Amino acid sequence: MTESIASIADHTLLKPEATAADVAAAIAEAAELGAFSVCLSPSVLPVEVPEGLATAVVVGFPSGRHHAEVKAAEARLAVSQGADELDMVIDVGAAIDGRFDAVEADVRAVREAAPGVVLKVIIESAALDDAQIVAACEAAEAAGADFVKTSTGFHPAGGATEHAVALMRRTVGDRLGVKASGGIRTREAAEAMIRAGASRLGLSATRAIVEGDAAQGGY
Repeated sequence: MTESIASIADHTLLKPEATAADVAAAIAEAAELGAFSVCLSPSVLPVEVPEGLATAVVVGFPSGRHHAEVKAAEARLAVSQGADELDMVIDVGAAIDGRFDAVEADVRAVREAAPGVVLKVIIESAALDDAQIVAACEAAEAAGADFVKTSTGFHPAGGATEHAVALMRRTVGDRLGVKASGGIRTREAAEAMIRAGASRLGLSATRAIVEGDAAQGGY
């Protein structure tokens, strides 16, 4: 399963202190490992990546508490600067309040601003109960998302769990992808997420995971 882990990995560098050299190193490592994409902060664009490596960029990250218009503008700019995929954060507070019409409108604004790219919607699953996870996934699907995604990796409530991934997969079926991210630091954990239904993984410790070693810290 090691090859499949690399091939569905978004090799991620989202540390606020990341330098231009760190970004270049992350791109090179993603290409070397055969990752699906490199996932970066929008301010580092434009970047050059080897052929076959997609560029994913976060939107409204990490809090999600940005106006939908701001997220849409950020998405539009990222695409104009070379982003192939967007990982946007919902307004988690709106989901907790049960305002899923607002969640759907938020996602739809980004979808309409960037119609030609893969859109992954981060629902911050560790901060939601099961009913809220289901409703957030349904709102994302209704708004035109391509993936639902567990976590930013920055929320104090935690990251991906097998339970959340399985629930998200049951909710979206085979219509959308499911991305597990946040706190995946070992090969065993990555494989467990795949078994639970993840079709993409957000990893900062991709090399250690592919090689089967435990990683300390990371996205």
